Amino acid sequence: MSSRERILGRVRRALADLPADERPYEEAVTRDYLREHGERTAGQTVELLAENLADYRAVVHRTDPEGLPDLLMRLLAARGSERVLVPPGLPPGWLAAADPTRIHDRAVSTARELDRVDSVVTGCAVAIAETGTLVLDGSPDQGRRRITLIPDHHICVVRVPDQVVASVPQALGRLDPARPLTWISGPSATSDIELDRVEGVHGPRTLEVVLMSGE
Repeated sequence: MSSRERILGRVRRALADLPADERPYEEAVTRDYLREHGERTAGQTVELLAENLADYRAVVHRTDPEGLPDLLMRLLAARGSERVLVPPGLPPGWLAAADPTRIHDRAVSTARELDRVDSVVTGCAVAIAETGTLVLDGSPDQGRRRITLIPDHHICVVRVPDQVVASVPQALGRLDPARPLTWISGPSATSDIELDRVEGVHGPRTLEVVLMSGE
């Protein structure tokens, strides 16, 4: 039994004496809010995603499946990346043109070891156009949460238009809430009381997003 199931079990037991119509977990949640703001074609939604990613200081690239290996090779070479972290289910063809030392995602890897990695390359679960957000859910092509929070350079490949939705409500409809979700809006950043922006405090300083179409 997971921690989540134990906690919900305790809540149910604590409320067991209440009449059924007063039990909050028996009531359906009303979802009558807007599912998206305005109407867009799939192409317009992808363009909005690219615009908002750039607003968050992510670097956006575009390619097709045939051009992806060469593009990833160039991006890694431009960074001088010699050690690249790869999730277990990353499609092997993605890095076919690159020749870095591949570091595999292992449960025994320490934060110090992950910090020595030059780059990490992942897929994503869904991308949200209205907020410029990438969501990772720990699937095999994305790996565990910490592999995208420690390395300084993250390349995330988004299949467009299939993995792109307009809004957060639409994204939630695609995601499994029981999975470890990581929501990424641009490189890691924070600001002090004087609004001086500092990047890379709790995640990568550089986020590059590859919009791959035509698969």
